[in-house]
Amino acid sequence: MREYQGLSDEAIRSDVLASWQPAVLRGLIGNWHAVTLGRDSPPALVDYLRRLDNGTAVDAIMTPPEMQGRIFYGEGMNGFNFVRNRLSISSVAEQVLRYGGFARPPAVAVQSGLIHDCLPGFIADNPLPLLDAAVQPRIWLGNAITTPTHLDEWHNIGCVVSGRRRFTLFPPEQIGNLYIGPLDFAPTGAPMSLVRLHAPDFERFPRFREALAAAQSAVLGPGDAIYIPPLWWHHVESLDPFNLLVNYWWHVLGGAAVGAVSGFDGLLVSILNLRTLPAPARAAWRALFEHYVFGDQAEVTGHIPPHRHGLLGELSPADAQRLREQIAQRLKTGK
Repeated sequence: MREYQGLSDEAIRSDVLASWQPAVLRGLIGNWHAVTLGRDSPPALVDYLRRLDNGTAVDAIMTPPEMQGRIFYGEGMNGFNFVRNRLSISSVAEQVLRYGGFARPPAVAVQSGLIHDCLPGFIADNPLPLLDAAVQPRIWLGNAITTPTHLDEWHNIGCVVSGRRRFTLFPPEQIGNLYIGPLDFAPTGAPMSLVRLHAPDFERFPRFREALAAAQSAVLGPGDAIYIPPLWWHHVESLDPFNLLVNYWWHVLGGAAVGAVSGFDGLLVSILNLRTLPAPARAAWRALFEHYVFGDQAEVTGHIPPHRHGLLGELSPADAQRLREQIAQRLKTGK
């Protein structure tokens, strides 16, 4: 994986983020107050979080010791191998410290807590001027826990505050070699690979060898950050008894809120309407998608007068909203 150190914010925007290729940014948040405290000791960092914590409950999970921290499905994929709870940041952080003395602890983790809601003051103490202030950071805190290979559809910068994390990334085109589980039933909500990264069953998952050949991996320590482009598959391992990461997601469409406009919506509607068609029909629809969705805009509209581009042109927010309402109505009524 590419690595950089000491780049200016402008260079990161132009050379790293604009490339849509993964990169490690060594020392990006090395001057954060939280990083300094974490380097002193995890208890010092927990005391800092306790002072900032306003008591808002966030999503937390716990896996039994025999799972060795791996978030996954339960037996027969009839459920998941963890329990969910709603706790304050301080409660989970203190639990993580306590489990540090266990030989075989359960794995506990805060998952994607919105810092603005639960830790007032953290953002001012630990800023990331690289990104627009509208991009809201989230906290991930726990002991040694592993999130298997999954993807997000947004830009992502993950900043390691405490502990070490290993990231293993796969390009989007490796999807067929990763043996992805259900789209609508996944432990973390995002589609997830069924292959165990460090002990793959090649008899069951033979194409995973090709995915491994395309993988990029890096271990990050406190103060380091990683850029993960949209739709890159990533496997994340927290390696120490106390780990804290802050991440920033932002939409590929500038100004759009995360989750407000989702490519997955288009994927799901296509599954609903196209997947069961006969092969010749699917091939024909593939040609239309290649032209209208993935094709060059000039080839799509160059022969049409601009005032007649309609849906093929640049949609205003009002036009986009009307189209969403039209689609929702058709899905609801079939008319």
